[in-house]
Amino acid sequence: METPIRIIGIDPGLRRTGWGIVETIGNSLRFVASGTITSDAKYDLASRLCQLHEGLTGIVHAHKPDEAAVEQTFVNKDAVATLKLGQARGIALLVPALAGLPVAEYAPNAVKKAVIGVGHGEKKQIHMMVKVLMPKATFDTDDAADALAIAICHTHHRQSAQARAAFAGR
Repeated sequence: METPIRIIGIDPGLRRTGWGIVETIGNSLRFVASGTITSDAKYDLASRLCQLHEGLTGIVHAHKPDEAAVEQTFVNKDAVATLKLGQARGIALLVPALAGLPVAEYAPNAVKKAVIGVGHGEKKQIHMMVKVLMPKATFDTDDAADALAIAICHTHHRQSAQARAAFAGR
């Protein structure tokens, strides 16, 4: 009997970081939990990053995922906003890495393609497909739904990545 693999998907953001946890056994997929970590815009950047770090650390400790997947950042026209997003993304990569988890990264188009079948789609389509794939899934924000989509994307790609790594090791 196969052991379930618990995956946390993380959609990084300075204001809101979405997280979603799924379990996969073979081809089956099960919703575990999802939510959103927020930082207080009244605080300075360092304090906001601490809020994200503390929140995400609590989620990782509470749900004990085996692997993590984080969405890659796209570059905005606003360089300052892009830099802040990159710093929040650093927290999203650091927390699972400090917990000893392997961390995969996926471009937004790869996530959309894995979940809805095409690389360009609307948020509504992603939310609908997350509910189709996991009818018991609940999410409080778009960020949490996106995080579940990132975790789903990782379930699709992790087996091929493991096969490539095993083949390369021969």
